[in-house]
Amino acid sequence: MSIEPINTAPIQQFIKQVQGAENSRQKDIRLDITAAKNLARLNGDLEKLVKESKSSDDEIIQVQIGSSGNWQ
Repeated sequence: MSIEPINTAPIQQFIKQVQGAENSRQKDIRLDITAAKNLARLNGDLEKLVKESKSSDDEIIQVQIGSSGNWQ
């Protein structure tokens, strides 16, 4: 299964905008329609990723440390 990277730039921009608003004690922020659409698309991508990861078989990873089994 090939997993394409998710573009998280819209959420990073949103977080920066919120931080700037908080630092300047603004009570609200505004998003243009393009930024809102990008956040909505990102939300959909993340929901799809979570759904796919829940439906896939769990991978079993076995780890062996040392060969003798004697812990000291």
